[in-house]
Amino acid sequence: MSHELRTGGDRGYLRIATEEAFATQEQVDLLIRLVKDGKADRGITSLWGFYGMNSDGRARQTLDRLLDLGAGRIADMDASGIDVAVLSLTSPGVQAYVDVEDARRVSASSNAILAEAVAARPDRYVGMTAIAPQDPEWSAAEIRRGAELGFRGVLVNSHTHGEYLDHPKFDPIFRALADTGHPLYIHPTTPPDSMIGPMLEAGLDGAVFGFGVETGLHLLRLITSGIFDRYPDLQIIVGHAGEALPYWLYRLNFMHGAGVRSQRYACLKPLRHDLFHYMRNNVLVTTSGMPFEPAIKLCLDVLGEDRVMYAMDYPYQYVPEEVRIHDLLDIADGAKKKLMQTNAERVFRL
Repeated sequence: MSHELRTGGDRGYLRIATEEAFATQEQVDLLIRLVKDGKADRGITSLWGFYGMNSDGRARQTLDRLLDLGAGRIADMDASGIDVAVLSLTSPGVQAYVDVEDARRVSASSNAILAEAVAARPDRYVGMTAIAPQDPEWSAAEIRRGAELGFRGVLVNSHTHGEYLDHPKFDPIFRALADTGHPLYIHPTTPPDSMIGPMLEAGLDGAVFGFGVETGLHLLRLITSGIFDRYPDLQIIVGHAGEALPYWLYRLNFMHGAGVRSQRYACLKPLRHDLFHYMRNNVLVTTSGMPFEPAIKLCLDVLGEDRVMYAMDYPYQYVPEEVRIHDLLDIADGAKKKLMQTNAERVFRL
């Protein structure tokens, strides 16, 4: 062990963790019911069949931590030196629900529970609004209500029944983001049935691979659809070192440009800027689940030191030693403070 993990900034910065999950009992009960009734898609059946209906020790401990917004979570933050956690409703949020009224109700009640927790510990917690994209207009109103509750961002768990936010019907959500100035965090969920088959049969559908593939696709669809031309101030956050897009950015940009010039696809229209511009001006990535120095440095090199934020991915990857890995990164002190503290303060207006 190289150093003790303490809160309070003894290493020259606070540690703000930006992708930290919670759950509510109502949310979990309804997810389990969907799985038991055979109404969940294959991915949710795999994910919540494990976390919600399994006696495995890791699954039970993770679920207990998800449901705890009190002393247990604060104790884990203290033990790993995390000063502030940016909290969001765990995947798939309410987006797997078949009944739209269920989605609206659980989203609203989860936001109320989170608002109460943040009010009780404003020194340690920051909240992000959960939405129900099944009803875009309702979600827009909930984003505005979340701003009134003091939340500092909005989180969506990628696709909703196989639909992505580049579809025009979801535009009310982006109008509300523009009105509030809140960033949108696109968090992974399991791939839709149209994508998941080969992953599921190989045991690669979840966090090991499927999450990143599906979420990277979502962000790329939004960029290439021209979302940042329509909303130039919009900020979108993705985790896990950018879901591989920073690594692929040169090739993505080259082939996207070739596709636009060739007019091969009617859906690919010229954009005002290249993909490098949007990734460096409208996208932020976090280190959730990726405490790996080469990957973090690549993100810093490709996107810039103002575009990368620390995250733990609690409670799914609660490994205090990974905090030390961030503390010991071989990067300049100023860049490290941005990574661990001040980028999050700027993006979430803390």
